[in-house]
Amino acid sequence: MSDTQSNMLALGTKAPDFSLLNPVTNKVQILESLKGKKGTLVVFMCNHCPFVLHIIDVLEELYEDYKSQGIEFIGINSNDVDRYPADSPEMMVEFVEEKTLKFPYLYDESQDVAKAFDAACTPDFYFFDENLKLIYRGQMDDSRPGNQKEITGEDLVIAFENHLAGQDQEDFQRPSLGCNIKWK
Repeated sequence: MSDTQSNMLALGTKAPDFSLLNPVTNKVQILESLKGKKGTLVVFMCNHCPFVLHIIDVLEELYEDYKSQGIEFIGINSNDVDRYPADSPEMMVEFVEEKTLKFPYLYDESQDVAKAFDAACTPDFYFFDENLKLIYRGQMDDSRPGNQKEITGEDLVIAFENHLAGQDQEDFQRPSLGCNIKWK
């Protein structure tokens, strides 16, 4: 496990388009058909990362809370599965079933999507408005494996609530911290 911070893609950046396999449905899905009416959270994640495992249940709860308000979540796994077979598409299906994830979890085999987003770690969060312009990137909250802080999703909740209320986002956005993406 290597503690890696997110690269903090420039606010206002348009979400890079993508077409990725959803291993659960075995169909290719595109950003345009998955985006939310009010906003879209893209999360680079994987099956084995302790940072992802630490927050995944609360992330799913946040999805349940905000989907009805027009915010869609999309998980993307960009790890090299040759070196990390625990992140293979077959294991992604098992992960979705075990964690009862309801948001799409897509496989970025080429790693081109992670590169387009300038993603660096798992989890790495990008929140886009209804026009797919980046309005928040950074951490979910201050909790990390072993630091004894409660997992609240506070930073994401603030971003969601500010956006839904038509308010400006916080000026200071703290980078996410997690395992580095396993590049080929």
